[in-house]
Amino acid sequence: MMAISNSIMVIFPYRYQGTWVFDDERVGLVQEPFIEGMPEIIDIFVQDIPNAAQGFKLLFSATPFPGYQAELVWTRSEYGGNWYRWEVHNLEGWLCPALFKYFSEAPQYIYCKAEQAKT
Repeated sequence: MMAISNSIMVIFPYRYQGTWVFDDERVGLVQEPFIEGMPEIIDIFVQDIPNAAQGFKLLFSATPFPGYQAELVWTRSEYGGNWYRWEVHNLEGWLCPALFKYFSEAPQYIYCKAEQAKT
């Protein structure tokens, strides 16, 4: 599988009623939840970010970029979404079909970096 996008994208996840969610008006998503392994991955991403539950910046791309902190590797598709594995931490998480709001097809790799949101 080859993703078409070479750009770095950004969303601003936050905790809502105990779940990591994000809004992206550009693509019509409101309180879109991360589920099935992704919350645990995000918890590691943000462990050094103060007040991350109130919101943080998540940069992601199908291609590596300077300073990325995680390489998620595609493992399989299921229920319209896709499973990705973070080998370094032996974790796996599922990304729902909202992934296709950002990529025309599931990328083989997703590179990510979490940063403190500027207020």
